[in-house]
Amino acid sequence: MQSTHPRSSVALFSAVLAAVLITGGLAGPALATTAAATPTGSAMESVDMTADAGSTATGTSELTAATAIDTGSGTGPAADQARTDRPENPTTEDTVGYVAGYWYDDELPVDDQSDAVVAEDELAPVVYRSMARVERIRNLTFEDEVSVDVVTRAEYRRTTGDRLANLTAAERLEQNVGYEALFTVDRNTAATDATESMYGGAVAGYYDPETDEIVIVSENPETPELDELTLGHELVHALQDQRFNLSRLHGSTQDEDLATDGLVEGDAKRVELEYKSRCRFDWSCLSPSSENGNLPADINWGIYFTIYQPYSDGPDYVNYLRDQDRGWSAVNAAYDDPPTTTSAVIHPGSEREPANVSVPDRSSGDWRQLTVDGQVAADTVGETGMVAMFVADAFESSRQPVIEQGDFLDGGSQGYDYDHSVTNGWIADRLVVYTNDDAANASTPSAAGQAGYVWRSEWQSAADAQEFVDGYLQLLESHGAKASDDRQDTFLIDDGGYGGAYYVELNGSTATIIRAPSADELSTVEAGAAPSGDDSLEFPADDDSDESDTIPGFGPSVAIGALVLFLFGSRSRIVPNQGRFRSGPHGRNDNRD
Repeated sequence: MQSTHPRSSVALFSAVLAAVLITGGLAGPALATTAAATPTGSAMESVDMTADAGSTATGTSELTAATAIDTGSGTGPAADQARTDRPENPTTEDTVGYVAGYWYDDELPVDDQSDAVVAEDELAPVVYRSMARVERIRNLTFEDEVSVDVVTRAEYRRTTGDRLANLTAAERLEQNVGYEALFTVDRNTAATDATESMYGGAVAGYYDPETDEIVIVSENPETPELDELTLGHELVHALQDQRFNLSRLHGSTQDEDLATDGLVEGDAKRVELEYKSRCRFDWSCLSPSSENGNLPADINWGIYFTIYQPYSDGPDYVNYLRDQDRGWSAVNAAYDDPPTTTSAVIHPGSEREPANVSVPDRSSGDWRQLTVDGQVAADTVGETGMVAMFVADAFESSRQPVIEQGDFLDGGSQGYDYDHSVTNGWIADRLVVYTNDDAANASTPSAAGQAGYVWRSEWQSAADAQEFVDGYLQLLESHGAKASDDRQDTFLIDDGGYGGAYYVELNGSTATIIRAPSADELSTVEAGAAPSGDDSLEFPADDDSDESDTIPGFGPSVAIGALVLFLFGSRSRIVPNQGRFRSGPHGRNDNRD
């Protein structure tokens, strides 16, 4: 689905995410470490451990015998046979698993070290061998060399600290209202600060298509260490860029960007999982002594769960493509026709066609739709964004969440479960920011409270729309909302970071949410909103049980540590677009994580 305007690839949210996502690495759930470390983990169940039989490095020519992947320990008969069958004159260009004189299973001097510190003269062999290993798994050869640098976290912070400094007041208002609409960042905090705080300490590495360079971020400031799994993940992005040109994969909304990430990051994570398994059973691999990418204690879970979805569902989406009898060839072909909604990644094969949602300007007085660079400030939140909105309270507050922690953590060994009845009937949505003179002239995050928005969504059925509205009303109630005495289906939050008036309208399979600073202003943001009369909607009945569905030992403080594996990011690269950050295919800068 394409947005009606081409402004930024993640309209409301991209300027923030793109500026921070320049590298990667969202830490994944601890659940992913268990099965993923073994060849039989769920993420590997539908994926064979060999290159596609009869396929080629480019998908059109026959592979050399070196592509017959051994399935033994690396020292048994199968491994010996693979080495025996290797071509007499291998080449970097045509032989899968061989790069610049190094085979994927070669032993290197650094393998005998007790740490992962790599001297400058030892880095090239490590990179070449890792490239060969990625080729071995992915069944594609690199076309060019890839530059790799290892920096400390302090160096990374210094080079990325100014990325958000050039946002205009309108852009900041756009970001703050967008995140506030999802009850993700309240008006006491700038959206840019919330995302920068999370990524500043959680990035493990990134690939920059602008420079064709990979940067690995090390936690050890004295002797930077190289994490080979992070290197392998980023090398997949370099391979993708060389073969499929990542720079052309630009979405026009947050949801479309995340959907494309489902393919790109799913591909890289799928390779990473197999790489990790082989490091455990077959290959000697470098692993840092200190854990990379520790998430900050004040992590914003709503933002985190939004951005992590491609890594959680992407590998299964890639496995689905491979299971269509074409193996990696099907994945390669998908780069010409990537998914356009996160629903397509959450529900692979569902064939649901998104619809266009219109939000015409029906404001009056000094209210108007906010414009940035001459375009209306609007975005598509998508199924993933809605899930993150409904589950964040399960991890970061004492409020009763719409989606319980236990249900969300029931995503198997690979990640989280983003398939929930309150959101899985989604077809399309559009959130438009409205401003007035007070909001436009303010310069702090609190300006979001003086602004407004109209958020309209379309659902597969009236029942699906009703379930979403019920969930949203539960969310309002958990934030202290009370029903208005004299206005229909209008709910008021008196104070706090989300104070204001909310009008909720349900019309068949269409749900509309309108927010304004006060009940009187709702109808000036959207004509006809908040009429007088009796309510047709009401808060859902309270659960009789006082017990929340929290996993024992997996409360927010424990979850922070458990979720920190390392980051492989949301491929971001910085692409200026008329003076603003434009995220690449994944709400990114276009540095690929």
